[in-house]
Amino acid sequence: MRGVGAERSDAITSRDNKWLKLFRAALRGTGPRTGEAIGVEGPKFIEDALRSGLEADALLVSESGELHAAAVLRAASESEAGIARSRVLRTTDKLFESAAGTDAPQGIAALFRQPEWSLEDVLRGAGAMRESAALVIVLAEVQDPGNVGTALRSAEAFGATGAIATRGTADAWSPKALRASAGSALRLPVMRGMAVPILLAQLRVAGVKIYAARSTPGAADLDSAAGGISLQADLREPAAIFVGSEGSGVPEQILHAADAIISIPTSAAVESLNAGVAASIVLYEAARQRTEAARTASKI
Repeated sequence: MRGVGAERSDAITSRDNKWLKLFRAALRGTGPRTGEAIGVEGPKFIEDALRSGLEADALLVSESGELHAAAVLRAASESEAGIARSRVLRTTDKLFESAAGTDAPQGIAALFRQPEWSLEDVLRGAGAMRESAALVIVLAEVQDPGNVGTALRSAEAFGATGAIATRGTADAWSPKALRASAGSALRLPVMRGMAVPILLAQLRVAGVKIYAARSTPGAADLDSAAGGISLQADLREPAAIFVGSEGSGVPEQILHAADAIISIPTSAAVESLNAGVAASIVLYEAARQRTEAARTASKI
C-alpha cells in the first residue's frame, strides 16, 4: 500500500476547502461524471469498496468518525492500493455534516476512482460469476435511484454477471443508488449511460438473448405460470433482461427487438410494479432455472 498510519494531515477548518467541496459534490450529487470520484459514506460501505478492489483517492474523518477510522485504515492496508497518508483528511463534525449526504452521518467518507468495466466484464462477471452464462440486468430509463439500487442489489444476490444502465437511467453510482444497493453497485460490473441501439447491436454480436420484462395487470390466475412468471424464455442461456420505468415501462424500441417478453402477472388492482421489484422477480426466476438445471446436470 502507499501507506497509512497515525500521522495526521492538517485538519480542514473551512467550508471552502477544495477537498470538502469535492466530498460535498460527491456525497450530495446525482452521480459522478467521467473522471470524477465516487463518493462513499459510512464505514461498512468504505471497507466493502476497499476489499472489492476500488482505489481510494481520499478519506475524510470527523471527530466522531475517529471511532471507525482504525477499521477502515486496516482494510486499506490490506488492499492493493491503500490510501496515502496525505489523503487521510480530518475535519470537525459540523463541517463533515455540511458535506454528508445522510441525515445521521457516521463521520467517515471516501472518494473512490471509478472502476473501468467493459461489456465483456458485464457478460463474464467478476470472481465466481466468471464461470456462469451471462445474466445481465439492463435498466432502461429507470429514473428513481432507489429502484436502480434495489435492482443492482438483487442482481448480485441472484447471480447476475453484471448490469447496464441506458441513457436516461439514474446513475448507479449516485449516493442514493449506492445506499439502496447496499454496496452491490461497487462490486458488480456496471456500465452506465449506454445508448440503446448500440447496446442491442453489441448484445446480438455477443450471442446474448434479449428479454423485455413487464407486468400484466388483471392476469386471470397468478398461479397459472411457473414461478409466477408467464414467459417462453430459457434464462439458463446467456440473457440480457431489460426493465423499464414504472410509468412508461420498457421502451418500444426494445420491445420490438426482444427475443421474448417476460410477463409478470399481477392483480387488476395493481397497475404496475416498480422497476426494482420487477427486476428482482425476474432475476429470481433466472436463478431458479439455473439452479434447477445445475442440480439436474449433477445427477446425470
